[in-house]
Amino acid sequence: MSDRTPATAANPDSARASLEALRTEIAKAVVGQDSAVTGLVVALLCRGHVLLEGVPGVAKTLLVRSLAASLELDTKRVQFTPDLMPSDVTGSLIYDARTAEFSFQAGPVFTNLLLADEINRTPPKTQSSLLEAMEERQVTVDGTPRPLPEPFLVAATQNPVEYEGTYPLPEAQLDRFLLKLTVPLPSRADEINVLARHAEGFNPRDLQAAGVRPVAGAADLEAARAAVAKTSVSAEITGYVVDICRATRESPSLSLGVSPRGATALLSTARAWAWLTGRDYVIPDDVKALALPTLRHRIQLRPEAEMEGVTADSVITSVLAHVPVPR
Repeated sequence: MSDRTPATAANPDSARASLEALRTEIAKAVVGQDSAVTGLVVALLCRGHVLLEGVPGVAKTLLVRSLAASLELDTKRVQFTPDLMPSDVTGSLIYDARTAEFSFQAGPVFTNLLLADEINRTPPKTQSSLLEAMEERQVTVDGTPRPLPEPFLVAATQNPVEYEGTYPLPEAQLDRFLLKLTVPLPSRADEINVLARHAEGFNPRDLQAAGVRPVAGAADLEAARAAVAKTSVSAEITGYVVDICRATRESPSLSLGVSPRGATALLSTARAWAWLTGRDYVIPDDVKALALPTLRHRIQLRPEAEMEGVTADSVITSVLAHVPVPR
């Protein structure tokens, strides 16, 4: 448990310091993934969800587990498989022979931080069971809505290179994720660091032994979210966000551009990033910094563009280069 007092944790400046300390704490277990850590913190501040994409073995699961260990929050993990049923995620009614009544047994979704491991390995029916939970923050079983804990974040992982036995997430569900973060292969220096830690006895299954301790909690998130909500956005910045999103709809490489929901998401993440960097107002650089992770999963490439090697990131980068920046 943390030794911070409630009064200290409720202070916005202390909350910022605590959330910044997450990066240092997670680095005790995960090497060289600062941008992914920052994205997860931004998602927590915006009450959003995160899709983590990377090849096997780049510490996607360890990253989420380390984040949970660094926060005073409850966490659960679900390994998504082809035979996973919706009730395995949300919970179900169980008949009690002693009372001759049905009682609700909560599923793993009733937690603060849900790690949905390899979400694209489960059929659409089970994938859709997360939709209500992610959007409405509640689960309805037998007509009764049951609210989820607060804060609540889904961190889903998926593998971009294995297609056999996978079910690609439909656009409607992808749009429910605030951010799509790519977890790249480490640099040579970082990989040497990883191997050195393992040679010294590091066990990724024992984060406590690695020294990972809670440095922030629900009170810090509450104070931080209140401060982010007060971060000012000028009319010029709002117009800049809209112009970026509208430009994607006119791109010849795309069959689907960013929706107004995507524009709202970009504004939210830019505000959170501005606050994290110590400002109470948003500047164009904040929008640019979060454009790729916020928008890359909200656009759809034309088949001919894909064949030519065009990527979602390259389209967004081109849009950012051509849309006039407010001064």
